[in-house]
Amino acid sequence: MHLDVLDLRNFYYRTNLGRVAQRAIRDQVVDIWPEAKGQTVAGFGFAVPLLRPFTVDARRVIALMPGQQGVMPWPAGAENVSVLCEETSWPLPDGFVDKLIVLHGLETSENPTSVLEECARVLGPGGRALFIVPNRSGLWARRDGTPFGFGRPYSNGQLESQLRHHGFEPESHRAALFAPPTARRFWLRTASMWENAGRRISAYYAGGVLIVEATKRVYRPTGLSVRADMPRPLRILEGLPKPGAEPA
Repeated sequence: MHLDVLDLRNFYYRTNLGRVAQRAIRDQVVDIWPEAKGQTVAGFGFAVPLLRPFTVDARRVIALMPGQQGVMPWPAGAENVSVLCEETSWPLPDGFVDKLIVLHGLETSENPTSVLEECARVLGPGGRALFIVPNRSGLWARRDGTPFGFGRPYSNGQLESQLRHHGFEPESHRAALFAPPTARRFWLRTASMWENAGRRISAYYAGGVLIVEATKRVYRPTGLSVRADMPRPLRILEGLPKPGAEPA
């Protein structure tokens, strides 16, 4: 079940907890992908809070929002780049995207298999994708007051297995949102400290979201070639040879 775009917008842009979550996840994304100069960057679901850093040097930025969620114009004060689409049929040609971010698009979908097939289709050879999903063992997946409390949470092994099954090769994984999902002032003020501590000790089980970077796998033929025909076929089943002419 997809969340409503207005609820997502209000959480990320109009609540202090949402701004903290946005900053924590975006810092990780920028650390993984510091730039995208001359590349096409797309986001699916509600990835716009993470796309803004790439509007500076990317050739093209596209925000794909599923019809079940709804769409909003983005970015504010600039030409709109957000598109309403079917979650299983994106209006992009094959191999069009260099970098793809999926946030609130996989765990809330009723057809995650089709979503991953679309991700693989639009990515070019060697394209990279970031899949950001609620952590099954984290606190954020257990609270309905945030968008991460809805949909299907994942463990790291579950997500990587599903990605491999659809033509992706996981390259690295991280976690974010180590502070509790509460709007109390103390936890909001100390959120940066909890994020830094979580990164240093690599406490993936404690993070609210999992971030997996994966590349599109490109298959190439391997092994020895096999010829379909035989240059000297065996004549075992042809019976006895015909007798030759008798001598005069």
